[in-house]
Amino acid sequence: MSAPLRVGVVGAGKISGVYLDTLTRQPETTVTAVADLDPARAGAAAARAGARATTVAELCAAEDVDLVLNLTVPAAHAEVALRAIAAGKHVYGEKPLAATTEQARAVLAAAEAAGVRVGCAPDTVLGAGTQTARALLDAGEIGTPFAATAFMTTPGHELWHPDPEFYYRPGGGPLYDMGPYHLSALVTLLGPVRRVTGLAATPRPEREVATGPRAGARFRSEVPTHLTGLLEHRGGAVSTLLMSFEVWAARLPHIEVYGTAGSLSVPDPNDFDGPVALHRAGATGWEPVAPPAGEYGAARGHGVADLARSLAAGTPHRASAGLALHVLDVMECLTAAAATGSPVEVGTTCERPAATVRQDFQKRNR
Repeated sequence: MSAPLRVGVVGAGKISGVYLDTLTRQPETTVTAVADLDPARAGAAAARAGARATTVAELCAAEDVDLVLNLTVPAAHAEVALRAIAAGKHVYGEKPLAATTEQARAVLAAAEAAGVRVGCAPDTVLGAGTQTARALLDAGEIGTPFAATAFMTTPGHELWHPDPEFYYRPGGGPLYDMGPYHLSALVTLLGPVRRVTGLAATPRPEREVATGPRAGARFRSEVPTHLTGLLEHRGGAVSTLLMSFEVWAARLPHIEVYGTAGSLSVPDPNDFDGPVALHRAGATGWEPVAPPAGEYGAARGHGVADLARSLAAGTPHRASAGLALHVLDVMECLTAAAATGSPVEVGTTCERPAATVRQDFQKRNR
């Protein structure tokens, strides 16, 4: 077995703990350094991983860092990625790939010139939920898929996050915050998107922090907080997407795919696992499907481990920059379509990531 990929983590916020726990358990990766604008937070995260706390500049220059895991806020994704690439490091970032497709293209161009790889969340599409659904689709269990629905509804992140303002600034909102999960799943299931149209609204532009020391503080949303989109996939299927920070309660599925011979219920793409169910044409009810594919019991960070394995094998990694760029482009096009009221052609495309084989991390980590 090749030596573990040495990972330096930039950004020690809320999500970093899950990544650190995952990466320190996987044989393909080891965490060597952590950097954050808050030295105390960097120190605590470094101690959790058995690594050292350092600065961003020192981390990017360090000889014992092969890949920079970029867990900064979306506005800083491109800046940190370009800095790491300039130092000859591979990069894996939290979603979205960058704040704009222009910035994302610059990151990919720099990586190609430097001969390094770029990966991007979400890696939840590698999990047993989405991969089991994909295996059923690929096996023709519902015939030819012609439509899908994807829903994400919540009354807003200010109800649980003590500093929620960044969710309501450019690069945030329900589409950019949660859209990458649903769109990455739809592309994994049905292929890339050719054209979109959409409508958006902001019925409650003023929000109030509900928890933490700033409870009661009010702020205004700078982005739409409710968006409905129609996506035409290149393979011919049409998906309906609803993303909202405005809905107090709903009885909607996470994702469903409709085919000529049945329907498929897909679990929450924000999770790795979850129940998959199949309703065949003419049946009287839904049939639960045990996961035959995907990473069962996985957690955020498995996309980095997959990149490490792919590097060693010389194969493409699955949570790829190409997929992330296409998803970002779809989100930009949806935003433009909602602003103009006209359909928008999506300029990018991508390959469906290779399917994942069944791996049981839940048992492995006991």
